[in-house]
Amino acid sequence: MRVKGGSTTRQRRKTIKRKVEGAWGTKHTSYKIARQTLLRSADYAYRDRKARKRDFRKLWNTRINAAVRALGYNYSTFINSLHKAKIVINRKMLSELAINNPDAFKTLVTKVMGK
Repeated sequence: MRVKGGSTTRQRRKTIKRKVEGAWGTKHTSYKIARQTLLRSADYAYRDRKARKRDFRKLWNTRINAAVRALGYNYSTFINSLHKAKIVINRKMLSELAINNPDAFKTLVTKVMGK
């Protein structure tokens, strides 16, 4: 006996279309193009989850460099001195310290750089 799958097919297509609801033009109305849009958006999302981590690390490095240069040193020698002093603190925390608590950051820099 033949089974008509109309309602199941419609449900499947509706879920795909719902996921690309904000897309412009045919991308959210046509099922075929909506599916392609969804696949592409998933690729972008995956790629950019990785890129976000790189972007934040760059931002933290820039902030640390700016704060250290204001004290008369540069980023690379500061990070090298941190490693030599066996002080384990990540760049995110260093950046936050430089922004929110400049006095503590200055104390850390002077202690590490040896002045």
